[in-house]
Amino acid sequence: MTNAESPAPRTVVPIEPSLLIAEAFDQAQVTELRHSVTSCAHASGLAGQRLDDFVLAVNELITNAVRHGGGRGWLRLSRQAGQLVCEVSDHGRGISAQRLGDRSRPAPDTAGGWGLWLARELSDTMQVDTGAAGTTVRISTAVGAPEHIGRHRRD
Repeated sequence: MTNAESPAPRTVVPIEPSLLIAEAFDQAQVTELRHSVTSCAHASGLAGQRLDDFVLAVNELITNAVRHGGGRGWLRLSRQAGQLVCEVSDHGRGISAQRLGDRSRPAPDTAGGWGLWLARELSDTMQVDTGAAGTTVRISTAVGAPEHIGRHRRD
């Protein structure tokens, strides 16, 4: 190509058009990240109690990653097929099978142990992949769904 020729126009195509946030975090970023999740979730159509519930669930997961997963983690928030999906990963030692299998509500006077239970209760779906190399928890909630759809799975 000579200097007289103009370059061909480029077409930019996002690799993941649904990706809203992809960010590493540690304790110092927890509050800022929670605010970013709130803004993105609201802009994606969550409002009211469903927005509050989803943000609280995400906050529990990022706090768990910092406390139990090596002090830092990675968050990915995306919009997929009418859902808002959040994945939080860490490099901790994993979650025991006993802990994962216990779906009962923690006792009211229990200081810890609420994070996974709350995340499960406050989201439409929750999946956990855990092992010695770390844990990834994926939660989702329907976007634009009526208040009564989804999360209210009380024991």
